[in-house]
Amino acid sequence: MAVERSEDYGIIQKVVDNLFEERETARRLDAILLAETFDLPAGVLHLFELLPPGTYSREHLCDQLNSSITGHGFGLVYGTVE
Repeated sequence: MAVERSEDYGIIQKVVDNLFEERETARRLDAILLAETFDLPAGVLHLFELLPPGTYSREHLCDQLNSSITGHGFGLVYGTVE
């Protein structure tokens, strides 16, 4: 059974790009609030809610999100982030 890309493929990357457009670090709450504005599917929004509290550099946030994306099997459906 082949996994198909979602019509929202790449949306997580768009959230990350927007989040770090004008800043070097971001808080977990900043990421969640911004993700909510993108009207993400519930499963994708949940990935942001799983982030541990704290302040993240882009690299650290991407590592955390990619870990969750992979763990939930969303990589082929929604893509990973960089």
